[in-house]
Amino acid sequence: MRNCSNLTAIFKATIISGLTFCMLSLTSCDQKSEEKTVEKIDRKALVDRHDVILDAPDTLASLTVGNGEFAFTVDVSGLQTFYKEYENGVSLGTQTQWAWHAFPNPGDYDWNEILRNDTSATGQVISFPVQHKEGRKKEVTDYFRTSPHRLHLGIIGLELLKKNGEVAKLEDLKNINQRLGLWKGEIVSTYELEGSPISVTLYAHQEQDGVAFKIESPLVKAGRLKVKMNFPYGSGCHVCPGYDWEKQDRHSTELKELSTQEVLFERKLDSAAYFTQVAWSGDGSWDSPEKHKYYFTPDPSSETLEFSSFFTKKETKTNTPSFSATAESSKKGYEQFWNSGGAIDFSGSTDERAHELERRVVLSQYLTKVNCTGSLPPQETGLTMNSWYGKFHIEMHWWHGAHFPLWGRPELLEKSLPWYFDVLDKAKATAKRQGFEGARWQKMTDPYGDESPSSVAAYLIWQQPHILYFVEQLYAQDSSVALLEKYKELVYETADFMASFAQKSEETGKYHLIAPLIPAQELFPANATDDPPFELAYWHFGLTVALDWQKRLNESPNPKWQEVLDNIAPLPIKDGLYLPSSTHPNAYIDEFYLHDHPVVLGAYGMLPKTDMIDPEIMRNTLEKILEIWQWDTTWGWDYPMMAMNAARLDMPETALDAIFLGKQKNIYLPNGHNYQDKRLRIYLPGNGGLLTAVAMMAAGWEGAPDRPNPGFPDNGKWQVKWEGLKPMK
Repeated sequence: MRNCSNLTAIFKATIISGLTFCMLSLTSCDQKSEEKTVEKIDRKALVDRHDVILDAPDTLASLTVGNGEFAFTVDVSGLQTFYKEYENGVSLGTQTQWAWHAFPNPGDYDWNEILRNDTSATGQVISFPVQHKEGRKKEVTDYFRTSPHRLHLGIIGLELLKKNGEVAKLEDLKNINQRLGLWKGEIVSTYELEGSPISVTLYAHQEQDGVAFKIESPLVKAGRLKVKMNFPYGSGCHVCPGYDWEKQDRHSTELKELSTQEVLFERKLDSAAYFTQVAWSGDGSWDSPEKHKYYFTPDPSSETLEFSSFFTKKETKTNTPSFSATAESSKKGYEQFWNSGGAIDFSGSTDERAHELERRVVLSQYLTKVNCTGSLPPQETGLTMNSWYGKFHIEMHWWHGAHFPLWGRPELLEKSLPWYFDVLDKAKATAKRQGFEGARWQKMTDPYGDESPSSVAAYLIWQQPHILYFVEQLYAQDSSVALLEKYKELVYETADFMASFAQKSEETGKYHLIAPLIPAQELFPANATDDPPFELAYWHFGLTVALDWQKRLNESPNPKWQEVLDNIAPLPIKDGLYLPSSTHPNAYIDEFYLHDHPVVLGAYGMLPKTDMIDPEIMRNTLEKILEIWQWDTTWGWDYPMMAMNAARLDMPETALDAIFLGKQKNIYLPNGHNYQDKRLRIYLPGNGGLLTAVAMMAAGWEGAPDRPNPGFPDNGKWQVKWEGLKPMK
């Protein structure tokens, strides 16, 4: 069994280390000509060859089924039987977008107690919800960081009995074969216990929040197999499965019989509540040996059991979907998904890394569909496990979602955009409290738009233009007046904040982004950092979008937006390099500044070229960063970001080199997840970033060289065939 401390095999199998170059010969052109001249991709064959197949327990290779609103992650038993053994790997979650819990507030803590005032260079007093380290304010900080948190809805596993009556352990399972069938969203797990075969087939429903599975084994008939359900309390841990088994008296579970083959569990945790509706085939009985733990013993007259478990926020009167109905929903939903939007095929390539790149791309599509297509922006670990208490980070929404429109699936991004309307009033209240106009979007937040206290997150600004980027992506595929009207409030409120946040220098006449702020390279101090280059370029991009929005609606341009756009400060430069901040001229000399995100590259990578960018200076900056950066401090999305930067600089071999850079944060596990470290074992922004970079390199971007697949080198060893992708701005 492999755990998160044993990654050598994965590293060697999935990463080719060093700055080596990928070589490609190119076959596809723009989408229209491709459809006429290039054979259509066999999408099922493309997807099927990357099914995940396991033949041994691997705590970093848990498999997940889900639908964007709900996900269920399992071990090699096919369910969540050995959840304790998987806690330090990719833990076994049962999570939804709607299930959240807050601890009681016995101290009558008030969020306003943790506000701290900072003063900008212009004398403006700005309050931020920061972390406090002692006294009552620490208690308040801890409360609002941990509450609310995302709930783990419950463990569904098996109790397998050996011939001597002992409960089987993970190591007792033999002849394991587990397959995640991507085309159907199906997990089939087969294994043996003391020579007796067991087969578990699992699906997640695509319209409702639940799973169904079929078990086939002589152990059912022998009375040596039970289904166990265990319901936990909410957990306030930082990165963890999201459950707490210790506080048995702080929640309640009530079992209600609905029929001879259906029961309802009513769950109450302080002010939170939800329901679990369960149905099964044949006869069977329930018993509860202890609080919140239930065992279902199936009818011994058969070797087959079908079992369904569905979760709802409110009690429902509808019947629980059967195994066959759930299987049909999954098969239909996934077939529609894989046949929609874009696909890219590297199977004709002779480069030894082609299969690995294709594997990462296919699995990243599956994982982002399961975890990142719901009604809320995703947390960084999606619906698989909790990170940052289950809360989501809005600056990461770009990495989770910007790829969907590029892959021809804009509707999957758009599912999460109503949240911005839901929390708009709170974003406007933040801007007003701080003395700005418009809406200042939250950073570390929750479904209700409340901002968590943080001495870093509260100062970040690079999430502000994201909504402008997203709606511009939607407009590229739907240039209707209806879409302009639908999102113009978000566009205008965002632009109002951005224009008021930029401060004019009377000396230069330029508008600057000034302290207190923290850039995307988060190591810089809030009160001593001005004009980070990525944020300057993003301000330029965002205000341009807002003014274009007005033009498309035949409205007069906002004079404040136009003035700031026309006079935005230039990107800071020293010694022919773009500095990460105008107030840190020694950033490439002092080793302290050579870690975290090299996000200066995002100014011409994530973002298109403008007159703000000098390609030669940006090329020098990229080459310097590749030479001196402390790679162990990076994050998974830094590698596709570098690839996008290199592609725009017409350095396609370096772009591929960045994608395959052999560093720990660039590992992709057997299940497709982007591994970071022992604390953060999965990281979906890396998966989303990879999809963005690959789509861009194939389909091109605004101002790309006039050749097929402009982000890939044309030197004969790769065959790149794609369809349905969209160019990037």
